[in-house]
Formats: sequence, C-alpha cells, structure tokens
Amino acid sequence: QVQLVESGGGLVQPGGSLRLSCAASGFSFSTYSMRWYRQAPGKEREWVAFISNLGGSTNYADSVKGRFTIGRDNSKNWLYLQMNNLKPEDTAVYYCHVRYNGMDAWGKGTLVTVSS
Repeated sequence: QVQLVESGGGLVQPGGSLRLSCAASGFSFSTYSMRWYRQAPGKEREWVAFISNLGGSTNYADSVKGRFTIGRDNSKNWLYLQMNNLKPEDTAVYYCHVRYNGMDAWGKGTLVTVSS
C-alpha cells in the first residue's frame, strides 16, 4: 500500500525558509518520479515541482523557480522541498505525489503559512 507522509510545515515570516519532507513507503521509491503540489485556501491544487526517479532531472512552476529546490534520498525513501524567500502567496497545504500503477497517490499534506 502506497503511503506518503508530509512534514515540516509551519508559520514563517516573509523572506524566511522552510524544508518540507515526505516519507514514502509501499512502493519502489527509486523507480518513480515524484512531485510536490500545493493548494491555497479557496484555490485549486497546483503543481509545484518535479523530480525524476534518480534525481537527475527537475522542473519547477514559474512561481517558485529560483526559490524552491526539490530533492530526494533514494536510500531513505524521502522526498524534500527546500523553500527559500517565502512569500505570503506561498501559503498553502503542500502535498507530495506519485503516479503509481496509473493512479495518483497523495499524502495528507502539510500546512505552510507565510505571514508577518
């Protein structure tokens, strides 16, 4: 059974940093590319970042490019999102995602609030 558990969210001031983590289990982690998504209050869920299965390829939404860095540790089955220079518009619930056997799998999310 695929399980994704996010952690690391919290309250941070504008300009601050946070590091989100996602613990993955129930599938061969190093075989699958992974993604981070987010959903702001009253808005649809949006894609944030992508990383290939071995980490050699990454891609970012324009809104976070240059500020966020996605990473993974295949030896520990962990996915990360380093977020720097956070802005109030980054406030959202952040989810990790895997497309497993043709189906989308999501964690329960971790809340990031950027506010002074």
